[in-house]
Amino acid sequence: MAKITVNDLLAAGVHFGHQTKRWNPKMQDYVYGVKNGIYIIDLAKTMHQLAGACNFLQHTIAEGGEILFVGTKRQAQNVVKEAAEDTDMYYVTERWLGGTLTNNKTIKRSVTKMQDIDKILDSEEAKGMKKKEISSLTRQSNKLHRNLGGIWNMKKLPSVLIVVDVCQEHIAVAEAFKLKIPVVAIIDTNADPDKISHPIVANDDALKSIGIIIKLLSGAVKTATELYAKKVVEERAAAEKAKEEAAKEIAEKREKEKAERLAKKKAAEAASKKVIPKEVKKEEKAVTKTVAPKTTAVKPAPKKEEKKEEKTVEKEKPKEEKKDSKKAAAPKKAAVKKEEPKKEEKKEEKKETK
Repeated sequence: MAKITVNDLLAAGVHFGHQTKRWNPKMQDYVYGVKNGIYIIDLAKTMHQLAGACNFLQHTIAEGGEILFVGTKRQAQNVVKEAAEDTDMYYVTERWLGGTLTNNKTIKRSVTKMQDIDKILDSEEAKGMKKKEISSLTRQSNKLHRNLGGIWNMKKLPSVLIVVDVCQEHIAVAEAFKLKIPVVAIIDTNADPDKISHPIVANDDALKSIGIIIKLLSGAVKTATELYAKKVVEERAAAEKAKEEAAKEIAEKREKEKAERLAKKKAAEAASKKVIPKEVKKEEKAVTKTVAPKTTAVKPAPKKEEKKEEKTVEKEKPKEEKKDSKKAAAPKKAAVKKEEPKKEEKKEEKKETK
């Protein structure tokens, strides 16, 4: 970051304010005096504000923040664009589209439209189109590039706004104030410093004044981005090393576990394969002889033929029993028949006696 003295600011005309009839009473604390109907800015306070703004920008970039440069005045357009391109930050130099911050979705849609038109113009489809269609597409693309050329790759909202001339960029300041985005702005004696988080009181109309302040701020941003890039590279390298070390530790632990498992298996196998001494074997044999296990007599299973004979015998037995019962019943019946004539003879004898 370049060092600047009060003489450099005086040479650039930073101390000149607006006319006495065009001023804001809130800027009274930053006014040193009046000369020829023009307010003179206190450059000692401006130096302190510049130092504080540079420190703030460096801290925001060290935390990974992004910056948006805003300057649509003719005197500020080229300076702001060069500073933004030098620091690889975003910029708006032609026109601040309403809702660039508060309605960022529509801005992204217009950016996609711009990219689609560029693809159509670069492709072979443009050869088959009419001249009128091609001219309308080129007109649209030029307009979109002019308004969105500095923010087409802005994926998220910026962390800080650097604004030149708060009075002309009041819409940008209002959007940033609504979203609570800090603003570093060059303000003159006719501006309102209430919505500016880091004001830099200076002449916002002279080209030299704008150039010296923007270059100082861009230098601080550039040094901070370089340091942040180195920090990011170191952090990535450290993270990769930590991952490699963790992977090595995990691999070593796994190898140790495998070795322990193999050792346990080998020990178990060795314990199972140990040879029993002869004396122990003799004792075991003596024990088996003295204590013989009780054996239960198992009947041999009958053969199939014997089973068949048993079945046939069982079937024939009831038939024979039936025959014997019939034979036993026959003499009983004969005895009953013999007894019947005897009874009749007795009856006849009784009749005769009578």
